[in-house]
Amino acid sequence: MISASIFLLPNGTFFIELVTLVVILLLMTKYILPPLNKVLESRQEKIRESLAAADAAKAEAAAASDERQQLLATARDQAREIVAAAQATSDQVKAEAAGRGQGEYDRIIANANAEVDTARQRAIDEASARIGAVVFELVNQIVGREVDESSHQDLVREAVAALNVEAARGSSN
Repeated sequence: MISASIFLLPNGTFFIELVTLVVILLLMTKYILPPLNKVLESRQEKIRESLAAADAAKAEAAAASDERQQLLATARDQAREIVAAAQATSDQVKAEAAGRGQGEYDRIIANANAEVDTARQRAIDEASARIGAVVFELVNQIVGREVDESSHQDLVREAVAALNVEAARGSSN
């Protein structure tokens, strides 16, 4: 039993160990812990800065995304305007081409009608000249005597006028 009671009593090594422990703790708090605390604080500051930079980058990305969306919307609007302007220009060109085509058609029809009228008048003039000569020849042969040329020309003019009137009626119908 004596040995059990000695265990509880401090001896000299206990005090040396206690003093050594206190000296180590003091040395650690004075020389080791301040640099460790500085490293930890700088690490915490870097983490805070990184988080702040990440938040700023996230905000910038959101702003860039909004700006990109606005630019896309603007580009779409401009594209729609360009397409609408191109369609309007196309419609205008089509209308102008149709107008020019109709004008050309009307001009061709008018020229053709004028040519037909000229050809009809020439045919009437030629026919009246031939009829006049044939009639004069026939009258000469039937009557057997010479007919007055001036009275014959008056008859031819009356026949031509009648043919012109009839031709005018025929072209209006």
